[in-house]
Amino acid sequence: MSIITYIKDTQAELKHVSWPTRKQTIVFTIVVVLISIFVSFFLGFFDYIFKLIIEKFVI
Repeated sequence: MSIITYIKDTQAELKHVSWPTRKQTIVFTIVVVLISIFVSFFLGFFDYIFKLIIEKFVI
């Protein structure tokens, strides 16, 4: 398969892709950012709790 055939096939496939609208992209981005912030606080909270527990046993 040559590079030209590859590029033509790729262009043909990209025409079949269902691209999200601008509004969908913005909403999905906001959802991802909010979930990322929530997960970081969640993991940070448990990391802090586990640190306190380990400090009680080690020190």
